[in-house]
Amino acid sequence: MTSKHIIVEIDLDGNIVVDAVGFKGAECEKATKAIEDALGMKTGGTKKPEYYESATQVQQRIGG
Repeated sequence: MTSKHIIVEIDLDGNIVVDAVGFKGAECEKATKAIEDALGMKTGGTKKPEYYESATQVQQRIGG
C-alpha cells in the first residue's frame, strides 16, 4: 500500500508550500484543503504528474 503524507514547508520569507505525497487525482486536493484553508492559501496549486495517473500507475511507479 502506498504511504500517504502531507509535507508543509515554510521558508524564512514566509512562503508556504503544501505537498501531498502518495495521493492520486483529486484526493490530494481533498487531503490538503483543511491545511490550506487554515493557512489562508488558495487550494489547487501546481499539480504533479501523479494527479493525472491512475492508482495502478502510481503503485507501479513506486513499487507497490
